[in-house]
Amino acid sequence: MMRLYIAGQSARSLAAIANLRKICDTHMPGRCTIEVIDLMRNPELAKADQIVAIPTLIRKLPIPVRRIIGDLSATDKVLMSLELTVV
Repeated sequence: MMRLYIAGQSARSLAAIANLRKICDTHMPGRCTIEVIDLMRNPELAKADQIVAIPTLIRKLPIPVRRIIGDLSATDKVLMSLELTVV
């Protein structure tokens, strides 16, 4: 499961959602659950995962925890960070 922290319907937030869905559909079909957390609606949730910038993607499992900040448009970098490709 991955959590994507966003701020409302900003262009970067919408791009991050679309890019993450595309990555999951292409590289992890049927194996990816995305939880989108809008910090405009629930700002208190930022503290639990120590969110300092948005959008931020957090993958807690498998360990180690991975954090990616940005709109996730650099697909190759996202895949490397999530350990879904061989370097």
